[in-house]
Amino acid sequence: MFKMTKISAAALILLGASSAFAQDDSAQQLERVTVTGSAIKRIDAETAVPVSVFKMSDLKQQGMTTVEQILGSLTAGQASLGTSQAVGSSTGGASFADLRGIGANKTLVLLNGRRIANNAFDGSAPDLNMIPLAAIERIEVLRDSASSLYGTDAIGGVINFITRKDYVGATVTASYESPQHAGGQTRSFNGGFGYGDLDRQGFNIFGFVDYQHQNAISGSERPFNTRYAGGLSASTAPGNYYQDPAKGVFNPTAASCANGTYLIPAGDNTSCYMTTSNFVDYVPESERKSGMLKGEFKLNNENTLSAEYFVTRSNVKTTIAPVPYGLTYQNPTRPDGTPNPYYAGQYGNIDPNWAGPKVGSTVTTGGAAIQNGYAVVKWRDMPNGERGDSNTNTQQRFVLALDGSAAGWDYSVGAAYNQNKVREDLIKGYNDGTKILEGILTGIINPFGAQDAAGQAYLDSAQAFGTVMSAKGSTTNIDAHASRELSDWFHAGRPAALAIGTEFRKEKFVQQANADYAAIVVASTGIDPATYSAGDRTVSAVYGELNVPLLKSLDITASLRYDKYNDFGSTTNPKISFRFNPMKELLVRGSYSTGFRAPSLYELNAAQTYTNSGTVDDPVTCPGGTPIAGHAAVGNCSAQFQVLNGGNLNLQPEKSKSANLGFIVEPMTDLSIGLDFWWLRVKNLIGVVGDDSLYDPANQANFAQYFHRNSAGQLATDGTECPGTDCGYVDVRQQNLGGVNTNGVDIQANYRLRSSLGTFTFGLNSTWVDKYKFQDFQNGPWNNNVGTYIGNGPTFRWQHTITAVWNRDKYTLGLTGHYKSGYLDVDGETKVPNYATLDMFASWKVIKGATLTVGVHNLTDRDPPLSYQTQVFQAGYDPRFTDPTGRSYYVRGTYDF
Repeated sequence: MFKMTKISAAALILLGASSAFAQDDSAQQLERVTVTGSAIKRIDAETAVPVSVFKMSDLKQQGMTTVEQILGSLTAGQASLGTSQAVGSSTGGASFADLRGIGANKTLVLLNGRRIANNAFDGSAPDLNMIPLAAIERIEVLRDSASSLYGTDAIGGVINFITRKDYVGATVTASYESPQHAGGQTRSFNGGFGYGDLDRQGFNIFGFVDYQHQNAISGSERPFNTRYAGGLSASTAPGNYYQDPAKGVFNPTAASCANGTYLIPAGDNTSCYMTTSNFVDYVPESERKSGMLKGEFKLNNENTLSAEYFVTRSNVKTTIAPVPYGLTYQNPTRPDGTPNPYYAGQYGNIDPNWAGPKVGSTVTTGGAAIQNGYAVVKWRDMPNGERGDSNTNTQQRFVLALDGSAAGWDYSVGAAYNQNKVREDLIKGYNDGTKILEGILTGIINPFGAQDAAGQAYLDSAQAFGTVMSAKGSTTNIDAHASRELSDWFHAGRPAALAIGTEFRKEKFVQQANADYAAIVVASTGIDPATYSAGDRTVSAVYGELNVPLLKSLDITASLRYDKYNDFGSTTNPKISFRFNPMKELLVRGSYSTGFRAPSLYELNAAQTYTNSGTVDDPVTCPGGTPIAGHAAVGNCSAQFQVLNGGNLNLQPEKSKSANLGFIVEPMTDLSIGLDFWWLRVKNLIGVVGDDSLYDPANQANFAQYFHRNSAGQLATDGTECPGTDCGYVDVRQQNLGGVNTNGVDIQANYRLRSSLGTFTFGLNSTWVDKYKFQDFQNGPWNNNVGTYIGNGPTFRWQHTITAVWNRDKYTLGLTGHYKSGYLDVDGETKVPNYATLDMFASWKVIKGATLTVGVHNLTDRDPPLSYQTQVFQAGYDPRFTDPTGRSYYVRGTYDF
């Protein structure tokens, strides 16, 4: 349990602040509606589970123009996989939600109460960039497990985006945001129309379109990568070279390595490192277009038929450092017999008679195998510049639904088809790897200095652009549910209520490399040309929910869902909750439930492919960073080894248990204070063993079976060796790992002060995490990373979002503060300080229907704090938790016709 001192600290904070997302508690509707977290139609004040409701009109005033921005400020979330993580990684430019920090694949995302297709590249979760934001009226966030109603993925909670309903009229909005520093300008436009009164005319049709474009912020436009030498690589320009690794590695510019801003001494006085972070986008260029059309038609006074279609296309372009190459290099003469002016031997460090063991790639030229005197060269293709890719993500959904009432039941029946397609195109800096290697070996390309005209022409001719990878996923749903009131069994003054429902779902996915093109660029992408992953499944489910008022002040709700999967079996998950209102000023609520997440089709069926690991030490040949006798540092220490990725058909579902206990106090009019204590435990987590554990020498007794060494006892560092009979690799395919055990408290407070000067509204949305323990592998030790970077990142002890808004007549002023507590960094020594930013806006209703809003994000121009993380490509800070943009100004105009 929580210590009293911690609860007291939380109470003190409540006295001084309030919620960032002003929870929509003011407008209670008498109409009974279905609220996220329940299948029974009810008034939202009756809910026994913690649901926060956020109005899009309030969020847009704060200058939030993307779903990623909105959910990034939700304090119940922890980790964040945003659009910037597309840099250097095949995510398709996706952004995901992650409630409780237990993984994006354990937060269920709905649109109007129904699923949308998961991102097709990895099948883990829906891409937030695909939500048609212009059509959204409100967002409902359930901060509790809900597998008993929604099935898989709802372990951490549910986020339900709800579009406008019965919209009549027209609206146009345009906005522009510009950072004070270079890059990152954002332009957006959206418009909508609606016609027809559903009650009087019997129909309503409305549609919305939305467009947004954001410029990139490159690594050279912010100073954060100069805090330390980030993204170090031994592939340099001019190239490093060696013959016998034990005798050293050499570079033509050593020991000063004074060649541009990207080379630094390696510390051995003979070679260099390259810092690649200057070439990496902090924020990638992105463009999003979306449209939605919905029609509702009254069949009679009780029944309505509706059809809904939306389509969103997102394009994200990213940039990383130029292509690295490694090759075995000899050929002191060109094919025509003339001396090769670029041969490494001219630098005096090559023994022409050396015939040691092969180190690096074996390359032949003109059919003649390289003999003695060769050297290994690690060069980076600076002449062709940085690599760039373009990720195009297209989401479509069509829904046909019938809603109404019959025989005392409120019902809804619907059919939906969801499709997600992702394509990755390489658009600059990539080239034919075989041709580049041939050009170096034949003395056309100079890996040790500037190119002559022939070398540059040859490099230009080797450029190769095209589609390297594509994926398609689809989900077809048929669902039906109904609810009704029953008798007042216990004379509590309110009737019991029952809901029943069923769902059938068909999921498919396919991901494949463009084999011919991928084979050309495999040296610069690491994408296996043979990549082909495909799978499908069917899911059927039935569920029920019963709400029983036992007393005038006490309700009990029980729900149960049975899911059957054709690929791993069935699962049943219950939930029981209560709502106790002993006095008008106090509400007590709580719940207990079990949950599950089915392994995704990608986790089950992903192709078996080889790629590079992160930069690590071989735990056997280089324990603790020191090579053992008979093994050189090169190829064993600070190396990227070959790893085997892929799915696992033997995976079992992740399972969870969760509990919630909440207190809502309203000591006076217009003041509400809420504390929701939560406990969550997950087992059988699906994933891969983290590098920190996998390459820890102390864990080799547990992990030795995953290390498959070649005949020399080595792990391969060269992709040309795998697959093959002498491939040394580490097996990192998907498996069921250990568990997560976390608990904490969500704090919400809202206060409205009405005065002759106007109305002041204050809010607090805060989360305090008491514990977050996880295991890297089955039966492994428990690691607690609250306030400490362990594994993939830290868990923040405290997160707050605070708002203060003044409104009078046509004018509104607002302040929003965001806060994340500090943590001990990945190096175990650096303290990453607290991160707090302040936003401000002013809004003016110029004339009837016209509103102008101006604002500032990050008013104090707060830089992201220093972090030595290497989990993502950006260096000097952690883009998963902080923003590199700095102070930025925005203006937004809306006109409603």
